[in-house]
Amino acid sequence: MVASKILKSEIDMLSIEWMLLYILLGFFAGLMAGLLGVGGGGILVPLLVSIFSKQGVSADNVVHLALGTTLACMIISSIASIRAHAAQGTVLWKVVYGMAPGIMVGAFLITRIAAKVNSAYIAIFFALFMALVAGQMFLNWRPKASRKPAKFRGLFLAGTGIGSVSALAAVGGGFLAVTYLSYQNVEMKKAIGTSSAIGFPIAIAGTVGYMMSGWSQTLSVPYTIGFIYVPAFLVIAIASSIAAPYGARYSHRLPETHLKKIFAVLSLVLSIKMLFSVV
Repeated sequence: MVASKILKSEIDMLSIEWMLLYILLGFFAGLMAGLLGVGGGGILVPLLVSIFSKQGVSADNVVHLALGTTLACMIISSIASIRAHAAQGTVLWKVVYGMAPGIMVGAFLITRIAAKVNSAYIAIFFALFMALVAGQMFLNWRPKASRKPAKFRGLFLAGTGIGSVSALAAVGGGFLAVTYLSYQNVEMKKAIGTSSAIGFPIAIAGTVGYMMSGWSQTLSVPYTIGFIYVPAFLVIAIASSIAAPYGARYSHRLPETHLKKIFAVLSLVLSIKMLFSVV
């Protein structure tokens, strides 16, 4: 009964057409991540909501499944991002270690709560948050540095807030982390590099949280672990990992400002589309 409520047809979800679509989605998200240095959550979540809805996932679970699957994909993509930024020496590991405990607590707790929240409310939050991110990207706004670097308590509290919001929107924390670190007098390149490392504990805690939260609801559904659809996770993660280096290779050849504006508008449009599909 539970399985039939969540998925109408496991055969349809594993058809070659859907697998090819996952590959294209993974390549696109990877290219954007490489070109702009941003996570693919803003694109992956709304598109996965549309795909899963077409595949027969119930409206009650479609946003949760998209969020959980996206966070699982981010585990793989964040590892590649960390390696790239660490090689350039732009990751402030003391800051990462200070924020990681709060990030994991916030991300894990919010996913446990989110599982009990109606998908429509989560979709509204996601759309509003992506509107904020899109506005920041479009205007290229950065906060003025006006404070000294925070101590452990401040980092823990900031990490808790960033982890909570990021796990609920599956955006990796890049926007919030860069904004916070810039305000804390951290050089922009190091703020971006450090935020890439922050995405890893968010992805880990968020994935575990959505796995546990959806365990009882998807226990009898093939290829699903909690709110994570494994075939989509594997295909998208592999495709995005292959595509990301190509995006990074061409990032210096293309106008970053224009690309960010295009990415911002696209993310906003997809978020609004997701909003209307579940509300």
